[in-house]
Amino acid sequence: MAIASDKVVIVGTGNVGATAAYAMMLRGLFTDIVLIDASSGRAAAEAIDIADANALARPARIRGGEYSEVRDARVVVLTAGAATHGDETRLSVAGRSAEIVRGCARQIMEAGFDGILVVASNPVDLMAQVAQETCGLPAQRVIGTGTLLDSARFRQRLAQQLDVAPAAVEATVLGEHGDSEVAAFSTVRIGGVALEDFATVDREGIADAVMRAGYTIIQGKGYTSFGVATAIVRICEAIRRDERVVLPVSTRTAGEYGISDLYLSLPCLIGAAGVIRTLSPQLSAKEEEALRRSASALSSAMAALRG
Repeated sequence: MAIASDKVVIVGTGNVGATAAYAMMLRGLFTDIVLIDASSGRAAAEAIDIADANALARPARIRGGEYSEVRDARVVVLTAGAATHGDETRLSVAGRSAEIVRGCARQIMEAGFDGILVVASNPVDLMAQVAQETCGLPAQRVIGTGTLLDSARFRQRLAQQLDVAPAAVEATVLGEHGDSEVAAFSTVRIGGVALEDFATVDREGIADAVMRAGYTIIQGKGYTSFGVATAIVRICEAIRRDERVVLPVSTRTAGEYGISDLYLSLPCLIGAAGVIRTLSPQLSAKEEEALRRSASALSSAMAALRG
């Protein structure tokens, strides 16, 4: 089957899916953007709205569609799932999301999809694993957005305290995209200089602000959209352009830090084939222990989903 390298299908046109489609259009990343939703009317309306904006941007075809459209897509982005409200944790909606994700994954595969699946449904680590196990695609071709957004937030908050540009900061969050995530301060570099040699920061305050950022945004406006949509687009860009860039995304572990067969975030080399290689940066003993606790929390939640 021929795959259209410039075609992306987004399943789920809520705040995240629609924003991701809009961002892809602005960046000129794909010339063919298809939106699918349980409400075909909403998918069509979002497509028309984005297409109207596209008249002032780069040429692209944007439309509502059906699952048959995924057959020749390079990338399918799955954003459909249960939304969190207020202080409701991501893991608390896992059961509801899993039912939705399984249904979408089955329809994607029944349509003959053979590309790369990017999962953004919450809780994303569990939903990426549910999607991969349901669709049967190789794990390297099912990628969760994971802690890419958390890592961006980490860089942003470090930059604010250090009074430097975020682009000058190298920083990664590992593990769950959620309450047990690990802000890996030992890996932070500013122009190649380790954090402890550069300046003193409020580590506990920064880590807590990064972890709670999603809750803060949801309490203020009811949902998150721009940050996670940008993370989706960044992953798709790395795939579409075969960038072979390292991004912290949710992938199935294969013994890293003693963790196996579980989706969580580690730095991954991303290109046209999906996850090319998973990296294991040197962490402090405390960070490794925290990462294993994060894995344990995800493993317990995954076991509960399987019943």
